[in-house]
Amino acid sequence: MTIHVEGFRRMRTTHLPQHDGPRNPAPPAATSASTLPKDDPMPYLAFDQRTPDAQYRDLLRRIIEEGEDVPSSHGVPARRIVGYLIRFHLANGFPIITERDLVSPPPSGTRPSQFSQALGEICAFLNGAQTQAELEGFGCHWWTEWVSETNAAKHGLPPGDLGPASYGAAFRRFPTSEGLPFDQIAALIAQIKEAPHLRYHEVTPWIPQYLLRPDRRAVVPPCHGWFHVHINGAGELTLSHRQRSADAPVGLVFNFIHYAALTLMIAHVTGYRPKDLVYYLDDVHIYHNQFAHVEQMLATEPQRFPAVTIDRSVTNIFDFRPHHFVVADYYPRLPRLRIPTPL
Repeated sequence: MTIHVEGFRRMRTTHLPQHDGPRNPAPPAATSASTLPKDDPMPYLAFDQRTPDAQYRDLLRRIIEEGEDVPSSHGVPARRIVGYLIRFHLANGFPIITERDLVSPPPSGTRPSQFSQALGEICAFLNGAQTQAELEGFGCHWWTEWVSETNAAKHGLPPGDLGPASYGAAFRRFPTSEGLPFDQIAALIAQIKEAPHLRYHEVTPWIPQYLLRPDRRAVVPPCHGWFHVHINGAGELTLSHRQRSADAPVGLVFNFIHYAALTLMIAHVTGYRPKDLVYYLDDVHIYHNQFAHVEQMLATEPQRFPAVTIDRSVTNIFDFRPHHFVVADYYPRLPRLRIPTPL
């Protein structure tokens, strides 16, 4: 099963779409044949040599069984744990969860897949996107409720504006005492190329003077985006990522896509081979109204991760778009699910 990410179409959702239907087909019988381009440097194992990955479901089960129940600012209580580490060896596949389908477009055919939108979102943030219109230009259409007139007004922002303390602004226009904004992404790429051995190839989404105050300047304080690039002596690149807050059944699975894709993009444009995505979670939680969907996903069997390859003709990190990514060998166990996520 090889899927080219579809073109962009408008999507408005606070819940993930759902359709009824049979469980998705099982993977094919084991075979050593590869469906990947022969010149792709991402060293994926052949499909039958990859190990089914249970790390995500282990996290869900840990939260359900050992988490503490806490109130939330959304009015829906959550069950959480604080501090959790996942390591994805990318040779074993690209971390698109297989408990439910994230890659197929909805039956209506009028919207892109969640996978495509996640790619659009990280590409938009890399390019400094700060508004709903800019995000939709990259194919990400799920910010509508967060940037509504009512919600934006709470933070002194116009409708459709994520705010000057949001991801894209922090990545590309970080405010400085000198007055000129600092471009973290351009500086990161240049530094990796010039001095790969350094231990501080690091980016932050957090602008404290805009966030640690009552009148914060973002509709949502950044939940993810603290990342650090590591190069070893074998020419391999590992990206470690910290996430301060994660909605495990919904947002987290798209964040896995964000930072695995970012690992591939940075490795490609700097001339290294992607190795690992090391993922640290601070506050990771499941809202109480998501429990039934989590149990449904945990009833499935772990599957092998797919492979995701990129268009190697793209040489500038700011030029990547969702259609530059191709998914192969993806066999999710459940169809698209409608899982609520509180605003």
